[in-house]
Amino acid sequence: MIETIGTSIRDLYKPRPGRRLRTSSYDKTGGNRDFLRIESGESKIIFNTSGAGCITHIWLTVMEEADGNAPFLPRKVVLRMFWDGESHPSVEAPLGDFFGMGHGLTRNYSSAVLAMSPADGKAFNSFFPMPYESEGRIELQNDSEKTIRIYYYVDYEGYSKLLDSPLRFHSMWKREITKGIATDSDDNAMLLFSGKNTTGNNNYEILKAEGKGHYVGCNMNIHNLRATREWNWYGEGDDMIFIDDENWPPVLHGTGMEDYFNTAWCPSQEYHGLYHGILLSGDANWSGKVSYYRYHIQDPIMFDRSIRVTIEHGHNNQRSDDYSSTAYWYQTEPHITWSKILNVTDRMPLPDILPFNNDSMNKCFDY
Repeated sequence: MIETIGTSIRDLYKPRPGRRLRTSSYDKTGGNRDFLRIESGESKIIFNTSGAGCITHIWLTVMEEADGNAPFLPRKVVLRMFWDGESHPSVEAPLGDFFGMGHGLTRNYSSAVLAMSPADGKAFNSFFPMPYESEGRIELQNDSEKTIRIYYYVDYEGYSKLLDSPLRFHSMWKREITKGIATDSDDNAMLLFSGKNTTGNNNYEILKAEGKGHYVGCNMNIHNLRATREWNWYGEGDDMIFIDDENWPPVLHGTGMEDYFNTAWCPSQEYHGLYHGILLSGDANWSGKVSYYRYHIQDPIMFDRSIRVTIEHGHNNQRSDDYSSTAYWYQTEPHITWSKILNVTDRMPLPDILPFNNDSMNKCFDY
């Protein structure tokens, strides 16, 4: 077996096994048509190699041929990855969500493992190591109405021996319009802060996996669907991570959604750091769409048999909002066969709900 080594600055002086390799969309005629065309409804393989190796970097950008700024295109293209001859993908997510930003949008940001770079966040980068023992394959599916162009690099290492780890990279996207628990009161404070959750049964589920491995984080996107003039904070939902079939309360029980994502006090500012950030902070009174990420690179969450990563949708699961998330983890194979990804219509963001506007109210009575 080959012993893989880290990629920290302290490891740079050490000899590295293997060979640096790349697959890209460069124009093989020597011209400048450095892209791959994918017709509407078509899937194409952008990476396919045999033998032992590890993908170390992916750079990719996409555009519609008819409209370079087509709305929500990152939600209309599906990314899939397969390792070692498996028939069910280990990675399946809309393109933009996989690279860290939901709602079909892009944003300039940088984290330790994922980034969207200028211009306007349209250059997608991944630095997650993705090992394979006998085969690696990456596919893109175009669910938009038009032909798209994909420009890409897949940088990887090829090895002459088997890897020293049985764990493989996984990522899964999901979306749910959460169903809040009805209360006996119309009081806003009761809706946002009352009740007790002593089971975690109705939490939003970010990840469910079986096998041995470790969870390394997620991005989560929320569209606040409540239109009100009252306090409309969407957070407070505790994270609850159940390891190896443990009962409530799990050892990893948090204190609120914003706390799990390493922020505090009902944030409404944008921020991006190595391991956590807010890429989209919403509108007035926490209305509109938000996007958070938390990557457990320094603190992966290990499991021997299974893991369920969950979070309340509002305190005590009392809010009904549009949630979507992309989870990232490493585990032994085989993995759970999850449901087929939603069709493109059901992946599209919902229309924005406009917040109460005092200026509009004043105009109504300006006579």
